[in-house]
Amino acid sequence: MGYKNLQECVVDLEKAGRLIRIDQPLDPHLEIGALQRRVYQAGGPALLFTNAVGCRFPLLGNLFGTLERTRFIFRDTLDDIRCLVDVKLNPFSLLKNPLDAVKAPLAAWHLLPRTVSDAPVLECRTSLSNLPQLVSWPRDGGAFLTLPQVYTESPAQPGYGKSNLGMYRVQISGNSYQPDTQAGLHYQIHRGIGAHHAEAIARGDLLRVNVFLGGAPAMTVAAVMPLPEGMPELSFAGLLAGQRIPMVKVPGQLPLSAEADFCICGVVRPGSTLPEGPFGDHLGYYSLTHEFPYIEVEAVYHRRDAIFPFTTVGRPPQEDTSFGTFIHELTGPLIPSVVAGVKELHAVDAAGVHPLLLAIARERYVPYAAVRQPQELLTVANAILGQGQLSLAKYLLMAAHEDAPDLQTHDIPSFLKHILERADWRCCLHFQTATTIDTLDYSGSGLNEGSKVVIAAAGPVRHKLAHELPAGLELPAGFGPAAVCQPGVLAISGPASEQERGRGDAQIEEFCNFYQQRSALDGFPLIIICDDSGFVAATLNNFLWSTFTRSNPATDIYGIRPETHGRHWGCSGPLVIDARSKPFHAPPLIDDPSVERKIDALAAPGGPLHGIY
Repeated sequence: MGYKNLQECVVDLEKAGRLIRIDQPLDPHLEIGALQRRVYQAGGPALLFTNAVGCRFPLLGNLFGTLERTRFIFRDTLDDIRCLVDVKLNPFSLLKNPLDAVKAPLAAWHLLPRTVSDAPVLECRTSLSNLPQLVSWPRDGGAFLTLPQVYTESPAQPGYGKSNLGMYRVQISGNSYQPDTQAGLHYQIHRGIGAHHAEAIARGDLLRVNVFLGGAPAMTVAAVMPLPEGMPELSFAGLLAGQRIPMVKVPGQLPLSAEADFCICGVVRPGSTLPEGPFGDHLGYYSLTHEFPYIEVEAVYHRRDAIFPFTTVGRPPQEDTSFGTFIHELTGPLIPSVVAGVKELHAVDAAGVHPLLLAIARERYVPYAAVRQPQELLTVANAILGQGQLSLAKYLLMAAHEDAPDLQTHDIPSFLKHILERADWRCCLHFQTATTIDTLDYSGSGLNEGSKVVIAAAGPVRHKLAHELPAGLELPAGFGPAAVCQPGVLAISGPASEQERGRGDAQIEEFCNFYQQRSALDGFPLIIICDDSGFVAATLNNFLWSTFTRSNPATDIYGIRPETHGRHWGCSGPLVIDARSKPFHAPPLIDDPSVERKIDALAAPGGPLHGIY
């Protein structure tokens, strides 16, 4: 049986040596977040802060900081989930393993929430200003809830069946919010709450919102699960928890998670917005101040022994990386049943998740052709970009399973090598030039606005990839030095960008023209123009992060020896991506040096946290 609340989880983790208590006085303004990030990077334990400065409640961080610990937390239910996933894929498997036929219905019973009258979350009341005022990065606009479970129901069809539980950040102080009565609600496009909000606006109704914190760890994971429309996250939470999720009804409010540590109840009025942000986000940059809805807070409940759970995000990998990996373990086997033809998908965490999606699919349209070329791959690409949060992919790289049956998307160097060896830039680039992108991505033409490109490569090897810089490489004035990122990928430092939003850059056009009659770069099908080639080439993660978070395909992809046929653009020479920081980009996240020195001192020999990180 899984944990029914956070208190059971903390006791069990501490007993197992997977959690430590931090009694050192630390400030929730920058210090606690900095320490949590440092312990995460070291693969350290979960952290219970029992003496946070100015806080009435203990804070719990790094709970899901390692994949191994996340599996431990849900060890009692993973087999049941795998059983149900297997039944979804192959119902006849139950005939081979009759015991699973018994387990599957029992696990399915946990999909149904249950109504209770005894609810620890209703034991006490407080206010937003009495919650821990957690600020993770120096330029954050105020204190944020970073592990909220935001619960809404369809105004047109209220009830659990049409409910949504999502992790949308909540700003509880700062900006122009009225203290204790207003909280910012930031949700990105293509999130389930958006449909409920749209219904409420169309009906002229208030949108009721409950924000849960804590409770069963399964609730936190369920809030970030990319579930198909029509499957309530509460149901998945029950499955993962190994027990039906208890909910309590309060007159005038939506149902509350009975075992939650905190619950903020309120309403969102149609058309009401206030400036929200900045916030240091998981792409590694600040999401800036924009108008977003806000909650008019009516009540803040908490249990008597409440624990305040939190995480900090930033340039990946961070704690949410473990979320993503765990979710992929649970849902990966279902991908082929959701998108026909797909063998596997990988949303690349190091590139900020949505900016880069790798896929392997089948190419069977003309199996008798002498040379394979992308055809079915393009059909599958359109299907992928029509699926929920997958639709936010900015770069979608597609490989044909038949070309390399052992290829895997999680082996990123091998996958990129495979694509670059087969890429024919004259025909394998397919753009969507004015569309939606991730709300947190500032590389596009505006908030939520940008472009996408599908790169589909199939067939024989076309390129011999270079591994070293060409001897006597000549670079145009203002560019250089150059460094090899990996076979076939060359990073070249460029002049500071002066590009305007939504426009190309004459400097990069001149760079491409310089090589119009030169072949020195032809061993590198992919050229990255960047701010610092040494940084970009130093690690795979640096290359992925810089290239795919700092470029917008429609304006930042160029080509050497370009050509256009009809409306189809391509190039016969190397593809060039301008991945420099642009004047309109959001600033990257930078640690506060004085805070980092204090965190260093805590782990120094003789310090209270020596040996932890």
